Amino acid sequence: MKKLCVALLLSSIGFAQTTTEVFLFELSNAHGIWNVGTGKNISNNEGYDSQPSFYSKKSILFSSTRNKQTDIANYHIKTGKVTFLNNTPNGGEYSPQRIPKSKNISAVRLDTDGLQRFYNYNITTGKSNELIKDLKVAYPMWYDKNTVLCVTIIGKGLDLIVHDRKTRTNTTIQKKVGRSLHAIPNSDLISYISKENTQWEIRSLHPKTGETKRIVNTIDKCEDICWLPDGTLLAANKNVIFKYNPTTDKKWTVFHAFPKETFKNISRILVGKKGTKLVLVSE
Repeated sequence: MKKLCVALLLSSIGFAQTTTEVFLFELSNAHGIWNVGTGKNISNNEGYDSQPSFYSKKSILFSSTRNKQTDIANYHIKTGKVTFLNNTPNGGEYSPQRIPKSKNISAVRLDTDGLQRFYNYNITTGKSNELIKDLKVAYPMWYDKNTVLCVTIIGKGLDLIVHDRKTRTNTTIQKKVGRSLHAIPNSDLISYISKENTQWEIRSLHPKTGETKRIVNTIDKCEDICWLPDGTLLAANKNVIFKYNPTTDKKWTVFHAFPKETFKNISRILVGKKGTKLVLVSE
């Protein structure tokens, strides 16, 4: 499993998986000024640890290397304990997320025979069943319990597809997209990375209408972003997180710079709904 790429992209895409860790930081806001507080390594594990998501205010899911495969790990914030929720002998799980209106978890599974599909995992038994047939999902995001946004491997590229679970239909929104999908606070929109042009863009999408709009250009073709509760965008680039508020800012500015000797290349970032927790992945 260690030879698989970070994003579940097949070898034809040309990426290489690196050794990464998941970090959790305290986040606070005093009179409109955000502060990144103390942090800790919550994966603390040899190999690949990445793709975190909040299961609840009490725990964080992420993909973690165990016995030369990648399983679903659950970090308990209060106790600091990590438990594994599944054991798939012939495959590895990526992008674990809680399914809306359910206690169960979804994840992308890449089997040793190359089959890559999107599965539902029972939180108690760890047993799984396929959620979307015949779609090679790489990066999913639940919009609601019946709508899944899927960055999907089509040929040698990535397309953004909206899957309707009720009708079992797929609608292609755009080709040449990146891996970040996030809900935009206080709206019915989600954000995604468009790679159609030389200058990559962060765009918004209304999954029900299909309408898209440009928000801002990315920084140096970085594609790991998330949102603060106040509607400010965060973007990771090397050891620095930048910020941009579409309603008040004209350009990106530094949100927080981490020590270069500790954080060489920050990738996945996300903030809890209440804005008190910041999770990031770094080499």
